[in-house]
Amino acid sequence: MKKITTPSQLSPQMPAIILVRPQMAENVGMVARAMMNCGLYDLRIVSPRENHLSDKAISASSGASDILQKAIIFNSLDEAIADLNFVLATTARERGMNKVVYTPEPAIKLMQDKTAQGQKCGILFGAERTGLENHELVMSDGIIEIPLNPLHCSLNLSQAVLLIGYEWFKSTGEKKNSAQSTNIPATKAELDFFLKHLENELEKRGYFRFFDKKERMQRNLRNIFTRNNLTTSEIRTLHSVVNDLIREEKHD
Repeated sequence: MKKITTPSQLSPQMPAIILVRPQMAENVGMVARAMMNCGLYDLRIVSPRENHLSDKAISASSGASDILQKAIIFNSLDEAIADLNFVLATTARERGMNKVVYTPEPAIKLMQDKTAQGQKCGILFGAERTGLENHELVMSDGIIEIPLNPLHCSLNLSQAVLLIGYEWFKSTGEKKNSAQSTNIPATKAELDFFLKHLENELEKRGYFRFFDKKERMQRNLRNIFTRNNLTTSEIRTLHSVVNDLIREEKHD
């Protein structure tokens, strides 16, 4: 077996996309394009009929040729999945196998749970005309079926990769945004401290000179800042603005 040097080893959270016996080079190129769209870079190809680095493939990749350049070619599916812990296979036909069948969204959630545990995952896609053979499906841990119009459920190879890849991209993006967001909402105490700072400086400058209107003016100010869902960072910025205005006034 060849020694595998792929992006998934550097980023084990990324599933490998494994094309089994793809027939047309331009389809492999379009798969690379779909992968790049979704932030997937580990492409493995088993027994391709045509050269995945041909002019047709490079052109069809539309700027994603780096994925083609780094793709690993294998003679057998056994070799292609040897370093993976969990593999799902895509198929559009009922095969009568005793395997769990997932739609794309729960399949991706399951894979993310696996990768969070340190496992490497992969997704199998079969040849354009025939799909995966039964002996290839047996090597998977489960099946992904993409629900489509039963009157016309045929997909191009790259379309299938894009649909499942998009679920991965969408899901990981949501997790990243929730886990790494720097837009932390300000606490009520932080907002109240700023408002008192602002009101105190406005009071010194006679903004609340009409006593009978002071309460309403304070309420209006608080409503302006409260309804905008300010973040902690924004509150700090507003404190700086008020302090700079005071500083400028003193220099005058």
